[in-house]
Amino acid sequence: MTSEIDRREFIKLAGIGGVVFMSSLYGVPGLAMPGSRDFFFVQLSDSHWGFEGPKINPDARGTLKKAIKEVNALNQKPDFVVFTGDLTQTTDDTKVRQARMKEFKEIVGELDTKVVHFMPGEHDASLDNGETYKKFFGETHYAFDHKGVHFIAIDNVSDPTGSIGDGQLAWLRADLAMQKPDTDIVVFTHRPLFDLYPQWDWATRDGSKAIELLMPFKNVSVFYGHIHQENHHATGHILHHSATSLMLPMPVAGSTPKRMPIPWNAEEPYKGLGFRNVLSQTMARKFELRQYPINEAGKI
Repeated sequence: MTSEIDRREFIKLAGIGGVVFMSSLYGVPGLAMPGSRDFFFVQLSDSHWGFEGPKINPDARGTLKKAIKEVNALNQKPDFVVFTGDLTQTTDDTKVRQARMKEFKEIVGELDTKVVHFMPGEHDASLDNGETYKKFFGETHYAFDHKGVHFIAIDNVSDPTGSIGDGQLAWLRADLAMQKPDTDIVVFTHRPLFDLYPQWDWATRDGSKAIELLMPFKNVSVFYGHIHQENHHATGHILHHSATSLMLPMPVAGSTPKRMPIPWNAEEPYKGLGFRNVLSQTMARKFELRQYPINEAGKI
């Protein structure tokens, strides 16, 4: 069964300018307690470093830097930070692509957090099957464990058709074969694994095969980017959460004739831009998703 999650489940928090969403894996309001297995991470997505378009974002060279400052200003340091793709704006010029990735990496190097995970978006990888990306950020798909949670990064962008591919699906199958049915699993990917809106390229051609491999596991959450807005969706018991962009917001799927960025509103600067904290509380077996906006001051 596929369903949209009721947006009334959001809880507005006073004083932080964000919202909290309760997901199926982990979460009670608050931060991780010292000495516990609880933890939180920060998800940033779609920074599109190198984008130019004053009518869309006149502060195109500032929003990523503001987000870095805001993450560094959090009261508690995250266990890690993850960027879920489209780190840079696409370009046919390989030298420009390399320069953008180098500059992006230097900016992100200002994060106080010691552990930062990256994954590509189609803007980073689809023109050369991820070869330039790999030189700066390493493998495009991988897995790791952290405090009892198994994390899997799936690459559904290096293939220009928007597919995961048989080779990577075989890798995913082998990785999952080593996990128990009740293992807590978090998947990071760029495109949605389900068919959110294929007309706008908001889908993964063989994403259903990945979902089929994940379905036997009781506790699975997927965090992705690509659509430049929040969306909460369920495929069976697997919940999918998209992230806002750090560069430009996009309209709701199908709400406009064409997929076009939402123009900058000088009366509400940075509207729709931001990042997310994901708090894991092991005993509760839920996630708390808290959204933080980008603001003009560059700090929370």
